[in-house]
Amino acid sequence: MDDRFNTIAGWTLFGGIVALGLSSLSAHYYGANKPERPETMGYAIEGVEAEGGAGAAAVLPIANRLATGDVAKGEAIFAKCKACHTIDQGAANGIGPNLWATVGEAAAVGKGGFAFSDALKAKAAKWDFATLDEWLTNPKKFADGTKMSFAGIANPQERADVILYLNSKGSNLPLPAPEAVPAAGAAPAAGAAAAPVVGDAAAGEKIFAKCKACHTIEAGQPNGIGPNLAGIAGEKVAGDRGGFQFSDALKAKGGVWDDATLDTWLTGPAKFAAGTKMTFAGLPDAKQRADVIAYLKTKK
Repeated sequence: MDDRFNTIAGWTLFGGIVALGLSSLSAHYYGANKPERPETMGYAIEGVEAEGGAGAAAVLPIANRLATGDVAKGEAIFAKCKACHTIDQGAANGIGPNLWATVGEAAAVGKGGFAFSDALKAKAAKWDFATLDEWLTNPKKFADGTKMSFAGIANPQERADVILYLNSKGSNLPLPAPEAVPAAGAAPAAGAAAAPVVGDAAAGEKIFAKCKACHTIEAGQPNGIGPNLAGIAGEKVAGDRGGFQFSDALKAKGGVWDDATLDTWLTGPAKFAAGTKMTFAGLPDAKQRADVIAYLKTKK
């Protein structure tokens, strides 16, 4: 009986040792105890972000990328666009519109009667450098419902190169000055300007609804409690608005209603020009101000 028990116990112990050894061997073989994921996964796992995604480099402002861009590279990249677009002056529209002198133009207008989508028309945008950069990043995200099937250009510098090339074809607008950008990993310097906020004209139109109690916005409409604001962007501060009587405080400011001045004004009119007749307290949200400015710029 004892011999039989010892035999069974011996085999049981031996089996346990073998199982333990195989477990250790397989762990080393398959890397089950490795603290890091393999460089190349065997299959995709939904909901798991690729390593390094959170630490991706910040995109430089478009002005900075234009300053270091290359027109020749932009022309080479544009080759993929030629399946749908022509670019030379006088060339006919293709699947997409001819793009001669596009930089600086209003979006979704002209172009030899090209039939633009309602989605793009509704944006009421202008093809300035920042807007083109946003469009080329993801056309469908820029105007949901656009006919443009191109997925976009993910590389920020390639987008800048293409925009430089487009600008060279009939527009030749002066490039914006590069912005001060802190070095990678460094905290922004005290008083350093934040990256500009890109406005959405459609959102700005909704915000502007509260302004209609005092202002008209369509060309040719009369002044109200405040002046008519059609075409105000880029005009002289307190200039001729159909004879509207501006306050002496605003007249004394001088300058023009560029983006920066409009933003300062909309932040706090009374602070901008102490003594102004404007009773509106202002818009503390920077994105809302940018949206309103984008809307004002569409109203010529």
